[in-house]
Amino acid sequence: MRRFFQTTSMLATLLLVAPNAQSQVSPEEHASHHPDQSEPVGEGDVPQQGGMQGMGDMGEMMSRMGVPPPKDIYPSLMDLPDMTAEERDAFERLAHDRMQTGAALMGQALDDLLKASPTQDFGAMQSAVNALREGLGQFDSGLAAHRVMNSNTPPDQAAMTWFKREMNLLPPPAGAASTGPFGWSWFHMSVMTVLIVFAMAMIALYFVKMRRAAELLQDLAAQPRGPSASPAPETSGATSLQPAASVAPVLDVPDQPAAAMPAKTTRRTGDRWTGALQLAATFQETPDIRTFRLMPPSGEPVPFTYLPGQFLTVEVPVGGKVVKRSYTIASSPTRPEYVELSIKREDQGVVSRALHDSLSVGDSLTVTGPSGVFTFTGDEEGSIVLVSGGVGITPMMSVIRYLTDRAWDGDIYLLHCCRTTDDFCFRDELEYLQRKHPRLNVTATMTRARGSAWVGPTGRFSAGLIRECVPEIASKLVHLCGPPPMMEALKGMLGELGVPQDRVKTEAFGPAKRPQATERPGAGAATVAFTASGKSVPIGPETTVLEAAESVGVDIDNSCRAGTCGSCKVRLLKGRVSMDVEDALDDNDRRDGVILACQAKSEVDLEVEA
Repeated sequence: MRRFFQTTSMLATLLLVAPNAQSQVSPEEHASHHPDQSEPVGEGDVPQQGGMQGMGDMGEMMSRMGVPPPKDIYPSLMDLPDMTAEERDAFERLAHDRMQTGAALMGQALDDLLKASPTQDFGAMQSAVNALREGLGQFDSGLAAHRVMNSNTPPDQAAMTWFKREMNLLPPPAGAASTGPFGWSWFHMSVMTVLIVFAMAMIALYFVKMRRAAELLQDLAAQPRGPSASPAPETSGATSLQPAASVAPVLDVPDQPAAAMPAKTTRRTGDRWTGALQLAATFQETPDIRTFRLMPPSGEPVPFTYLPGQFLTVEVPVGGKVVKRSYTIASSPTRPEYVELSIKREDQGVVSRALHDSLSVGDSLTVTGPSGVFTFTGDEEGSIVLVSGGVGITPMMSVIRYLTDRAWDGDIYLLHCCRTTDDFCFRDELEYLQRKHPRLNVTATMTRARGSAWVGPTGRFSAGLIRECVPEIASKLVHLCGPPPMMEALKGMLGELGVPQDRVKTEAFGPAKRPQATERPGAGAATVAFTASGKSVPIGPETTVLEAAESVGVDIDNSCRAGTCGSCKVRLLKGRVSMDVEDALDDNDRRDGVILACQAKSEVDLEVEA
């Protein structure tokens, strides 16, 4: 085991000192071996610290002694071709002597090193290492001389190699990579050239695409009746919106092709379609709002046209009877392949609960429509202000989708209020559309933002916030849609801001009012006669025509029972009525004697066409 350790240590030491070995012989050792003559010194025959300096010192010393300084063994190789046989024999003996001396010196140094290692004698260890280098240098110089004398290597070439090595003039190793400009390798230059060419190609392609996009935009601008493609995403985001100048930014959706549609759709009041549509897909917009996408079973476009902001009346069988409710169409008329209804599940809503809980993809739903006058197509004004609360955003989304699909060049302002960011319906799509259409300005405010990441406006809308978000609002058309209390408060604020009453259009949203128990009319009470059904019934001063009709089985369409949807319009043939809300009536309806059965009350006899 000790022998193995010694052998291993010797090999390691040789590897350590070999790269730095120089053939050197100290003056003392030279004198001990050749007391009567001077021998040519080898490649490393100099003190460690001096390189060729030692040779100069030795030459100076020998000059003082009257003896010419000896040549180093490598320079002596230059004279080898001119040496006599005796001189060649002497030179060969000198080389052999160097090899023997170097081997003996290395052996002694290795023994000294092995002895000094266990005792941690670092001075002795350093001396042994120096002796190893000296012995290796002597052995190397003698070996080189033997190789030159016994091979075809030119002596002057071997001597020149030694000289260049001493002067650090050796060329790079064979096979070393040549360099190009800036000191780079040719491989590096080639890779960089390829990358630069690729980058230039990508930049050129980018500018080509930009020019093509500009040409397409010019073509679209030259076709005012042709809509542009705009996405219809079906996701809701939970990330926070940050208002840009009090305008909440808004989300990202893949583009879908928009169908072409005339710039203005004309239709007659009462031109409605009734039939079955099939549920093709549903999308959960918020925890309690779901979008129902309805399509004809045949796969053809929907069999009716509608304006953005209109609604459909759906029929749902509940408890053995058909119940009707009206829901605004949230999709755009530019997408004729389907219609979408975004419906909030109300705890007390009979129809909304049935749709959320029971309607599945593939089921059919009977609808009637479209109906409603709460519309905007962009032809009425050069700008529009849409103010919504909660699920009242659905008609606003139909308007926004329609206008952005058509690349409408007017300003669109959406002011939306909801409880939390989780209740912000269509948030993702609005963020996307706002980034794509710079004229779309969205401001959202949360009434319960505490503890959330929301950094936009909080609380309900105020006159100051509206003034800040909508410049010159007094000259703009305003659409309001949301819970009735919110709309009443906003009407007052808009009045303070100088918006005329006739420039504000409203549509109330919320669960349908439950039918009240028909009051028992007293003696001498008024009577309402339904001419189409041939029935009549006494009516109290607080009973509506709709409630009186339901009490005797007269069927009058109805949905919201709040005076906003217009489903219960009937013609008054005789008498006069009072109505608390008549938002669903226009001037033509009033001129023709049309009333809202859900709102009409009277203390005189009536005749109604129903």
